[in-house]
Amino acid sequence: MADYNQRMNDQVYTASSKLDSDQLGADSGAFFSSILGTLNHILVGDLLWLSRFSLHSARYHSLKGLSALPRPKHLNEILYPELVLLVKARNFVDGTINQWLNEEIREDDFARGLVYANSQGVVSERNFGELLSHFFNHQTHHRGQVSTLLYQHDIDIGCTDFLIDIPDVIKD
Repeated sequence: MADYNQRMNDQVYTASSKLDSDQLGADSGAFFSSILGTLNHILVGDLLWLSRFSLHSARYHSLKGLSALPRPKHLNEILYPELVLLVKARNFVDGTINQWLNEEIREDDFARGLVYANSQGVVSERNFGELLSHFFNHQTHHRGQVSTLLYQHDIDIGCTDFLIDIPDVIKD
């Protein structure tokens, strides 16, 4: 999922770079207003969840590096008003996600519960593996919104199917 996530973010950001800053920031009637607002929201969600995930194990050293990025306080916060800065942060976060999942996480981590407080301070304990699925699903959901907004500008982000990332086990 981390590889798919990174591929899709690359496609969305490459497509978004075809628009100027006025087009990216224009209110399009989306839940987070604009393409730029929605892309910022995805990053905000990632930073909030990754901060929570960093507490799940002392082995998650790579996630500590995200503390150099802004600490969002609101889900609609614009952390980066310019696409070039948002791209840089997105690439750093995606690289960190891949490093974390490829090098630091263990299979038994997925079955344990994670205690965390949401943005309203409500404390929950939920299955960590399911929370990680939610993390990736959240990005997919909002990238779909961005894809629609880009398509309204006649920009196609390309193939979004996860299927092309699944290796074919049949060998000739």
